[in-house]
Amino acid sequence: MSMPVVSESRSPLVWHRHITARCAVVAARVLVSMPPKRLRRFLEVTARGTRPATAAEALAARTAVVSVSARCAGQGCLQRSVATVLLCRLRGRWPDWCTGIRTQPFRAHAWVEAEGGAVGEPGDTSLYHTMVSVRRPAGRPR
Repeated sequence: MSMPVVSESRSPLVWHRHITARCAVVAARVLVSMPPKRLRRFLEVTARGTRPATAAEALAARTAVVSVSARCAGQGCLQRSVATVLLCRLRGRWPDWCTGIRTQPFRAHAWVEAEGGAVGEPGDTSLYHTMVSVRRPAGRPR
């Protein structure tokens, strides 16, 4: 999946936030090599028992991921989105994870949504038709 992304600024993180963000990026790198069906199932299981992430929490996680990984700061949207949801999950939160396509011109993209909107993405994300998503399970977290 690729989408042109403007180089994002990289800000320094406190050491523990840096370590957790780097771990999420490494885990995401492994997970994105899985077949899509297995990746989706893994994320569905991981989302259990969480509370909805706010847009600010999801943006903070995305910013942390981008600050520790050049791949995630560039066109690695799939790895960036998976790392973002994993980092949010470490805090008991879950933003919606989405992948989709657009036809004119054809492109595929992965992103996270919170509070009804895409987090940290350009405005044209609404042009994508969501193909696969992992939304937080309904009901109270345990």
